[in-house]
Amino acid sequence: MPDQAHHAPQDPFRCGLAGRCPRCGEGRLFAGFLTTRPDCAACGLDLGFADSGDGPAVFVIMLVGFVIVGLVLWVELAFTPPIWLHLVLWLPLTSALALAVLRPLKGLMIALQYRNNAAEGRLDDQEE
Repeated sequence: MPDQAHHAPQDPFRCGLAGRCPRCGEGRLFAGFLTTRPDCAACGLDLGFADSGDGPAVFVIMLVGFVIVGLVLWVELAFTPPIWLHLVLWLPLTSALALAVLRPLKGLMIALQYRNNAAEGRLDDQEE
């Protein structure tokens, strides 16, 4: 990862959730909905290191699942609607919530990856 000496440390939560560059906090992190830019237009940070993998999806599933299951149980116990109403209500709401939360969480994971200098695991092949 590039030298961080010329840039004040940025809060990874503020930058990540806002979709901003983890080094300068100004440039945009995403080129598309979930596609990261090759580099920051403001500071030139090479974003090639940004590989969040499936991490954000796991947190989205846990977070959205917790909220939706709680709401489903409450609605079922309070109002006892028919199953078709559950499907019509909860499937679109679950999809919309998951899509709304996925991008900020991906930005947060990339910002935390930058802050902690996280990289792929490597084996040390030194001879003894």
